[in-house]
Amino acid sequence: MAEPPARVARLMLARRVWAVAAVRGDAGRLSRLHAALETRVWRGDRLVYCGNLIGVGPDVAGTVREALLFRRAVLSRPGFEADDVVFLRGAQEEMLHRLLRIQYAPGPAAAVEALRWMEGHGIGPTLAAYGASVAEGLRIAAQGPVERARWTGAITAAIRASPGHDALLSSLRRAACTVPVDLAGEAPGVLFVAAGLNPDRPFETQGDAFWWDEPGFERAAAGIPAPEGEEGMVPWGGFARLVRGACAGHDGPVASGWGLTLDAGCGLGGALVAACMAPTGEVIEVIEG
Repeated sequence: MAEPPARVARLMLARRVWAVAAVRGDAGRLSRLHAALETRVWRGDRLVYCGNLIGVGPDVAGTVREALLFRRAVLSRPGFEADDVVFLRGAQEEMLHRLLRIQYAPGPAAAVEALRWMEGHGIGPTLAAYGASVAEGLRIAAQGPVERARWTGAITAAIRASPGHDALLSSLRRAACTVPVDLAGEAPGVLFVAAGLNPDRPFETQGDAFWWDEPGFERAAAGIPAPEGEEGMVPWGGFARLVRGACAGHDGPVASGWGLTLDAGCGLGGALVAACMAPTGEVIEVIEG
């Protein structure tokens, strides 16, 4: 297994890892899941929210608040460190990141097109959580960069005015992985991503494939050809398991090959799934909220 890049969380010495699927702004289901996790997260465990915490669902601000409260509750227990709870960047968080830079679009037409694309992919509830709307954004996007900058500045100010929101959104990791104790790669680990990866790229150059390349994740989960002189398929990147929090089909939890998809459609009317994993990939327990 390659040394993980700096923007990938290293889950060192993890006894178990709890991975939470895409929440998509459903604070009620996240609260119910946290109630179930409260007695299940033990010392030595790690907790990974696999992206798409925000967007789409009915209560984006409440979802972020619930996630922050549970993080604080977990970290207040003896033996837990700040890095034991990890939030990944998903497509929804990436869209918000890009929207806050829409003033740099090369002209009004490009800004309007970008915002309409984001609207079709669920940015509306996130904007509403911070006092803005797509309709307002489209009107301003058609104006100049100064007007767009003023609008995105107001959204940024609203995020910063919500306790803990800016800190959480600024600390997102691209992915997370368990790391063998000896760091020599002798034991296979688990890679946690938001939705995808590109099996044709090295681990350290995945970039935005982690939240956009769903077909690539499925190819990677099926395995790659074994090295010359060997037969069959081997796991991509040397990982024992590839875990993602979101998929277009929302048909999780489902295991296929070396992959595990958790998304059961939370935020879209479906359940919220969490899976407990051994650091070498075995699934210990799956629960729903």
